[in-house]
Amino acid sequence: MTTLVQDTDARAKRNVMVLVAAQALLGAQMPMIFTVAGLAGQSLAPNPCWATLPVSMAVLGSMLSATPMSAFMQRHGRRAGFVLGTVAGGTGAAIGAVGLLNASFLLFLIGSLFTGIYMSAQGFYRFAATDTASDAFKPKAISYVMAGGLLSAIIGPQLVKVTADLMVVPFLGTYLGVITINLVGMTLFALLQIPRPQPINRHAPIEGRSRSQLLREPVIVVAIICATVSYALMNLVMTSTPLAVVGCGFETGMAANIVSAHVLAMYAPSFFTGHLIARFGVEKIVALGLLILAGAGAVAMTGVELEHFFIALVLLGIGWNFGFIGGTTMLARSHTAAERGRIQGINDMIVFGGVTMASLSSGQLMNCSGSDVQTGWQLVNLAMVPFLVLAGGALIWLSMRPEEA
Repeated sequence: MTTLVQDTDARAKRNVMVLVAAQALLGAQMPMIFTVAGLAGQSLAPNPCWATLPVSMAVLGSMLSATPMSAFMQRHGRRAGFVLGTVAGGTGAAIGAVGLLNASFLLFLIGSLFTGIYMSAQGFYRFAATDTASDAFKPKAISYVMAGGLLSAIIGPQLVKVTADLMVVPFLGTYLGVITINLVGMTLFALLQIPRPQPINRHAPIEGRSRSQLLREPVIVVAIICATVSYALMNLVMTSTPLAVVGCGFETGMAANIVSAHVLAMYAPSFFTGHLIARFGVEKIVALGLLILAGAGAVAMTGVELEHFFIALVLLGIGWNFGFIGGTTMLARSHTAAERGRIQGINDMIVFGGVTMASLSSGQLMNCSGSDVQTGWQLVNLAMVPFLVLAGGALIWLSMRPEEA
């Protein structure tokens, strides 16, 4: 039995290395787009209230494609799904570049929607890391893959600095860089060794629980709530950050530095998040993540100097890491392999549905709800409170349930 586990984890560790590399290289496009899309949208949109709509369209594309992408991978395998994601990412960047060239907000939004398909595929990297892993290695596998975002946090914002003003049309060079990243990055998946799922026998009885049964499972419900709140609140604040930084008189390069610090904080804890979960329990780590998110909002509301932005966004990243990895781990432990295709797609559809609403709300709160930039920024951070209460209450409810339940 010991030998079997070692062999399984040997293959799992190889797959984790591939997924870490993909997270680092392909994942760099996400901080690039999240840094410039709002600023580009602000110059293209007919109304400043819609400045963050391109980010929202990317998240919407991720939400809409989450369930189809999960079903596609269940049928054709992880490799095919991940390659499809890179094709969509490159296509979205190309359409976005054409939109910038023609000053077309509509084309820019369509390109962002395609970018969301890549974003959806990237979201399954963490699940793919568990496909060939033993139960003991699963939380560590998820953490290691998420840690690959450390390099993307460095690569993405630095590429923004180099490419944002490289051409006459602002940010066009950034989108051309995203196309290149997708073309190069798709070659990584040739090294992935995850068996293709067995063909589904339509006449055989369905294995495991149905979608409705899974969504009535308390642990799954709380896992989805906590993951959704963690990701949505992170996106709510991060989407407005470049607008707030530039609106407060700082340069685009400084906004990129702050986003870089934020993304580093999102992924740096991943080296030990899995170990913390194994030692203290997943519920405690998720709760800690929610408390840190609350701390991020508190710091952001105390001022708009550079140190406030840096500290708040670093705390925001750490809180997201604990909350989101913890929620993912809770979900991964609560379903069987046969149920994977049903619940993972639903999970990401709900998560990115929440993130879509958060990114839409971000622009409205930032540009259209306050009399100035500082007021809008405070409203963005104040909006975190009710959702943190919701997730914290769900965790408390789960912890108070009888153990046998």
